[in-house]
Amino acid sequence: MDTRPDPERHPGPDRRPFEPRVIATPDPVSEPDLKLGPSSGIVGGLLRTVRPRQWLKNGLVFAAPAAAGMLTHQKALADTCAAFIIFCLAASGTYCINDVLDRNADRLHPRKRERPIAAGIVPIPVAVATGAVLFLLAAGGSALIGRPKLVIVLASYVAVTLAYSLWLKHQAVIDLGAVSAGFVLRAIAGGVATDVPLSNWFLIVACFGALFMVTGKREAEVMALGTERGGHRATLDQYTPTFLRYVRSVASGVAMTGYCLWAFEKAQGSSGAIWFQLSIVPFVLGVLRYGLLIDAGEGGAPEDVVLGDRTLQLLGVALAGLFAVGVYR
Repeated sequence: MDTRPDPERHPGPDRRPFEPRVIATPDPVSEPDLKLGPSSGIVGGLLRTVRPRQWLKNGLVFAAPAAAGMLTHQKALADTCAAFIIFCLAASGTYCINDVLDRNADRLHPRKRERPIAAGIVPIPVAVATGAVLFLLAAGGSALIGRPKLVIVLASYVAVTLAYSLWLKHQAVIDLGAVSAGFVLRAIAGGVATDVPLSNWFLIVACFGALFMVTGKREAEVMALGTERGGHRATLDQYTPTFLRYVRSVASGVAMTGYCLWAFEKAQGSSGAIWFQLSIVPFVLGVLRYGLLIDAGEGGAPEDVVLGDRTLQLLGVALAGLFAVGVYR
């Protein structure tokens, strides 16, 4: 008979009876029990929430006035700069509301879980109040410019963005169109702020260029999250890499074709015809370069792609320079 003591019943001096451990895991659906930092932490969190890096997107308001040669006029330049500031305020307001609505899903994302609202750094009432104030400032600024159409465009932008946060982001394909609309409305805002007629080709390039970038963003999310993408957002489970590459190919093809036709249209009867035609080269190369970066998984944040790739920046400068010479020579 084995007379050795049972370690479970008679633990030695260096042993303890077995006790099951219960590891508490946070519920990703419920509010996190996080202590807020000092006021400086909340202020810093709000600054991150309004996303100043993404104000780069609002530079699209300069596209139509620049293409029409209006930026040399003092009033047109002032109105365009005002429209830029107005859209920065409105966009930051939508980011506050979006992060409040997306806080539970963001906690399941490897990168977005660090957003201040999802992390509990910024209280929800503070974020909602900040968003409301930014909306009011944007509405007041658009009214001061004295362009009623700009108020309509701004209201459309806010409505589409909030509808996306509340519902449209859950509808596959429709969500691509909703996010793309935000880019297109920025481009339209520059035209209505300066009373510049918008060419059909300009709108086609804006629409499909935006769709190209937004699809690249979705493709990067699918690549980054893998099989867990449905836990972050249900629509990501409906997208396959093959479908997203198809949409991206169609969008980039139409955008490049539209730009070529727009450049040829601008060249007709213009002394700067050759410069408009030459601008096609950096535009096409820029689209192809951006597509290469998307395939490398770097399309998750368009502003980071633009700010982080020197080749893309040089192509953008070349495009702007050639087009500017054609317009302002």
